[in-house]
Amino acid sequence: MKRTSNILVAAALAGGALLAACNTGEHHRKPGRIYMPDMYESRAYEFYNERLASMKPVDGTVKRGELLPYHLKAEDTAQANLTKNPLTISAADVKEGQRLFNIYCAICHGTALDGNGPLYKGGDGPYPAAPANLVSGPKSAYTEGRLFHVMTYGYNAMGSYASQLDREQRWKIAAYIKTMQPGGSKPAADTAAAPAAGAAAPADSTAAK
Repeated sequence: MKRTSNILVAAALAGGALLAACNTGEHHRKPGRIYMPDMYESRAYEFYNERLASMKPVDGTVKRGELLPYHLKAEDTAQANLTKNPLTISAADVKEGQRLFNIYCAICHGTALDGNGPLYKGGDGPYPAAPANLVSGPKSAYTEGRLFHVMTYGYNAMGSYASQLDREQRWKIAAYIKTMQPGGSKPAADTAAAPAAGAAAPADSTAAK
């Protein structure tokens, strides 16, 4: 009996000590001194809210400076043939399209766009089927809109490149391919035209008379 009472007394003392430790005054929730409080208690911003951060953008949302969404479906190839390039293509855009093509497309279609890339290599490569020839045959008549459509949704064994290339990049590649196809025209140079050869140089106003 005495032992039980001793246990009860000890438990009461321990409970009282615990309550005293938890209730140290008005600021009992403060852990004490904080090293670099401006970093420990960062300023709260609404867009860091967990609920807002997990919300998806509204359908059709376009970020600033981005092209409008592409609404055609994979089966809308007839409409894709008529779709025009929304970009005003410059020589720099064609050069960028060539750079992107060589990174993402040339491994199959080849840098000459003839379907003889490293994966095929004239039939000696690891890929048994020849990729599409983009400069001769049926694919050479594809419009920029159709080329963009194929890059967006894929075609046959070729998968979609919409996750690797944004809309603007796909249009630049399409523009580059068209310049390489029969009848394709290259855009005018971005720089001002140089004076014609043999043209008279402007008079030097400081020349001695």
